[in-house]
Amino acid sequence: MRVTTWYLELISPPPAGVSALPPGVRVDRTAAMSPEYARFLNGLVGGPWRWIDRLGWTREQWADELAVAGTEFLIAYEDAQPQGFVHLRAQPHVEGSQVEIRYFGLVEGAIGRGLGRALLERGVEAAWTLPDRHDLAPVRRVWLHTCSLDGPAALDNYRARGFVVYDEQVTDEDVPDAPLGTWASTGGPLTRS
Repeated sequence: MRVTTWYLELISPPPAGVSALPPGVRVDRTAAMSPEYARFLNGLVGGPWRWIDRLGWTREQWADELAVAGTEFLIAYEDAQPQGFVHLRAQPHVEGSQVEIRYFGLVEGAIGRGLGRALLERGVEAAWTLPDRHDLAPVRRVWLHTCSLDGPAALDNYRARGFVVYDEQVTDEDVPDAPLGTWASTGGPLTRS
């Protein structure tokens, strides 16, 4: 399948302030994420969008990913159920830290309620303030990538939060014809037993 990937960045913090969360939603931040829960969130949010790159990861691969200094998750909850998440990971550099928004997304039922905007703004704010909580140099850049396999509002949401596209690549990718879905992506059987 032909896939377009956009690389976007912020080179300065956006103006202070974040949008209100929808009623009944809270956002928790943690640097103590278990491999099991990280994998679950990835499948929960990514199942409808062909997020398959990590489905075959071992527990050790997940643990290594989460052990990188300056890794945090912001998780939106409603009625004690996860509604979406932001995965941040610092990348220390000589001239200051860079922070990658490794993954960001919402569960299907949370889309279209304003949560994407509010959660992303909180993720961006947390990215710029990672040195306040971790032993890192000041952040000089926050970046991410999104692609044509992600949700249809993803690119517009990033741009509306101030991200600017700095690169675009078109590649042929080996992906399923249709998304696997949340059940299969969170560890459920791929076929009926």
